[in-house]
Amino acid sequence: QVQLVESGGGLVQAGGSLRLSCAASGRTFSNYAMGWFRQAPGKEREFVAAISTSGGRTVYADSVKGRFTISRDNAKNTAYLQMNSLKPEDTDVYSCAARLSFYDSVITGTRDYGLWGQGTQVTVSS
Repeated sequence: QVQLVESGGGLVQAGGSLRLSCAASGRTFSNYAMGWFRQAPGKEREFVAAISTSGGRTVYADSVKGRFTISRDNAKNTAYLQMNSLKPEDTDVYSCAARLSFYDSVITGTRDYGLWGQGTQVTVSS
């Protein structure tokens, strides 16, 4: 089973950039579809971006489209979320998620993922 550890969060000014990483343990990372989600205290977890097992398919929430880029390196067992042009409303705890998938499809539903990292805080100051 894959275990996930996020890193790369922090404090950044509006307009700045951060790159989140999601390192996965185990030898079958390439069999897992990956997603990034975010959640503010007292709010529902929100879909941000997802990538298929091969990395050939990606999908984004409208709120981040054109600013965020999801990618993965299966040789390094790592998924990434490059976040540019950050806004104060992007402030949240960001978590990566994994789901075993035998199809090269993207998965966007929170309930469709069974494996989650512990989350990393992203704070964007105005």
